[in-house]
Amino acid sequence: MRFKILFAAFFIFMAPVIHAQEAVQAYPNIIYVLADDMGYGDVSVYHPENKIKTPHLDQLAREGMYFTDAHTSSSVCTPTRYGILTGRYNWRSTLKSGVLTGKSKALIPRERTTVASMLKSKGYHTAFIGKWHLGWDWALKDSLDTTGEGWNKEDFDIIDFTRPVTNNPNDLGFDYSYGHSGSLDMAPYVYVENGRVTALPDKFTVNKGKYSWWREGPTGSDFVHEKVTPHFFDKAAKYIDRALTVKQPFFLYLALPSPHTPILPSAEWQEKSGLNPYGDFVMMIDHYMGALHQKIKSAGLEANTLIIFTTDNGCSPAAGLEELAAKGHFPGAEFRGHKADIFEGGHRVPFIVKWPEVVTPGTKVEDLICTTDLMATLADIVDYRLQDNEGEDSFSMLPLFEGNEKADEKRLSVVHHSINGSFAFRKGNWKLITVPDSGGWSYPHPANDKEAIAQMPAFQLYNLKDDPGETMNLEEKYPEKVLELTSMLTDQIKKGRTTSGQEQTNDAIDFEWHQIRFTTDQKKPSK
Repeated sequence: MRFKILFAAFFIFMAPVIHAQEAVQAYPNIIYVLADDMGYGDVSVYHPENKIKTPHLDQLAREGMYFTDAHTSSSVCTPTRYGILTGRYNWRSTLKSGVLTGKSKALIPRERTTVASMLKSKGYHTAFIGKWHLGWDWALKDSLDTTGEGWNKEDFDIIDFTRPVTNNPNDLGFDYSYGHSGSLDMAPYVYVENGRVTALPDKFTVNKGKYSWWREGPTGSDFVHEKVTPHFFDKAAKYIDRALTVKQPFFLYLALPSPHTPILPSAEWQEKSGLNPYGDFVMMIDHYMGALHQKIKSAGLEANTLIIFTTDNGCSPAAGLEELAAKGHFPGAEFRGHKADIFEGGHRVPFIVKWPEVVTPGTKVEDLICTTDLMATLADIVDYRLQDNEGEDSFSMLPLFEGNEKADEKRLSVVHHSINGSFAFRKGNWKLITVPDSGGWSYPHPANDKEAIAQMPAFQLYNLKDDPGETMNLEEKYPEKVLELTSMLTDQIKKGRTTSGQEQTNDAIDFEWHQIRFTTDQKKPSK
């Protein structure tokens, strides 16, 4: 590959002055940072007119490249994380809608290849730090668990926190893991390191603030909500220090719990944005990203490290969207909707890549990508051949990193998914939505706006080039396009993959998958 030749030349001429790790390492270090509930318009390089300034992320983009048509595989947390680690759309798993809780069982089976297990097989040391939110199996005091799913404090009484957690990140290819089970507003509030709780819960905590809220639940003696984000960045820095002592490439998956609720900017960042706590929180994250970036530079790892920064979905209404808009800041930029929605604001996200020996600094890329594309990209980088049952919905971004759009197989379409499991399909400038509503929390709300929805066309069709805000439904004007895109989406659902290869099966379920009823009728939708 081109980057290997470049690295070889680099090593020949610079070996006397670079860190020993870089001089012996064939593959790059990889750092994948995933923010939580941060909007496309929250990074100022994407929307300079907005009020939140992110100088450190902007610098990362200037020294690397940024993508303007990047999408998460879902508009909420758990499903997107599944897609990132497996290279497979979440709706092919048993999770057809919604998210998991802090008590949920493991969603990814041990036998499925993940980004971590793939890289581990190629000699990488792999680490997860942060918010997991993909389920793991807590040890129980009684095998018969009749308590709730994890939304109430009583649901955790049956957990035995003294015993190991099974089916945790270490069982999915991570050599080291440190984090918490769900979102930071979901109990239990304990850190788990390599399958063990670091400090037993000794109290119950709850917060009912407008921005700072979290659900009541058991809390470890070392767990302080306000300090979690800085703590994870500190853990990441210490992990990077480890890399200086070994001749082994590393993969760090740093999954931030922020700026998701509870929105808790540190004291030194409060009121810095002039907007609200969310604006302050985003600025704090930008600061810590700058520190992480500088850590890589000062450690002598910059040249041979691939850094990716993105988010798991669009901004949440919990950020105070109306308040932000009144002050001139729009987390979704020009796009409609927000977290949970099938509209662009739910799943179009910032995506920044820095890799000095491969990526041309300051490059703006308009090609379509999805967060599921991480697996195929890294497989391409480390010369791993994906099998038919690995990375079924993952396309390599390496040609785009290299400035070469002539890939053997590139992403031409993407499937979108909302919190209630509604589908959309994007190809070229066209986007088909298979429901008349948002599929999420904005208007028209699937549950709250039923009377209005009854008067709307069953499908939505938008030309994003002419109408990026999804304001003009063209489904009646272009019925043939509706049929074409519906057929393509149906085919991709039924084949079990969107990449080339042998057809696969979606995971078996014992309930009706009602969100795909449209696949049984390929006629033009009607009211």
